[in-house]
Amino acid sequence: MKSVSAAGKGGALPAVSRDRIEQHLKFLEGVRHPVAAPAALQRACTYLEDTLRALGYAVDLHGFADGGEHYHNVVATRLGTRRPEKRVLVLAHFDTVAGSPGADDNASGVALLLELATIFKEWRPELTLQFVGVNLEENPGLEESGAGLRGSSALAALAAAQGWEIEAVVVLESVAFAGTSVPQGAPAGVPLQVPPHGDFLAVIGNEVSQGLVTRFALAVESFQIALPVVPLVVPGNGELLPDTRRSDHAPFWDAGYPAIMLTDTTNFRNPHYHHPSDTVDTLNLSFALRVCQATAAFLLGLTGWEGEAPR
Repeated sequence: MKSVSAAGKGGALPAVSRDRIEQHLKFLEGVRHPVAAPAALQRACTYLEDTLRALGYAVDLHGFADGGEHYHNVVATRLGTRRPEKRVLVLAHFDTVAGSPGADDNASGVALLLELATIFKEWRPELTLQFVGVNLEENPGLEESGAGLRGSSALAALAAAQGWEIEAVVVLESVAFAGTSVPQGAPAGVPLQVPPHGDFLAVIGNEVSQGLVTRFALAVESFQIALPVVPLVVPGNGELLPDTRRSDHAPFWDAGYPAIMLTDTTNFRNPHYHHPSDTVDTLNLSFALRVCQATAAFLLGLTGWEGEAPR
């Protein structure tokens, strides 16, 4: 099985497996939608639950209602050894729009979430670490009930109601379409010079999350990961740049929690976005692997650990 590790000023990262990432992608590829493909959506939910349980995590199904039906987020927890009341959440949504197999959006994020859970399965973090598969992120068609970000909105509401002490939410949102020859666009009003080619990872936070954006970029530099990073901190909760609110971090911003979105920028780069052509064979797995390494480096610095670092 192919695996790649990285080392830097922070020590050695655990090895990340390209093969495991690809296996997750191939299993998940296919329409996963509450109306168009409910059985496949449930299959993805069960896959997350079973995989995380097999890795030794405590797994809970967080239920919520939508449109008269009941759905679940999958929450895997490793309690912190020193400050268990403090939490770091890693999120990725596992549903798709009705007409797309959703390899990049967002099987890629789920595959990286599962790979991170795998490489850290023996880790004893000082802070509580939770890996969360989020349901019903996508905005429905006009004929459907409800709105987008339903699973993450329900989870953020639970966190606020129970007084969770969240140090960071890291959202993996479409993280595997990239290349030096890929034309890159940008939404109007972005207050920075966006590179012309889509070979970078965008790290997007709001004002409350500015420190997380900075720490992510520093982690990439410290571990000498060959991943161009474009950081963006938006005013308020991104109201002036609605495109920066189009994933599961937004409900946590609105609840006052620090959260960042890691993304390949989806439709501003990927011509297959929300189309039937969003398939595994269009993805750049080497790029996805580096995003996984970068996220692992960030989590190591953010949550700390007791004893030896994971390898």
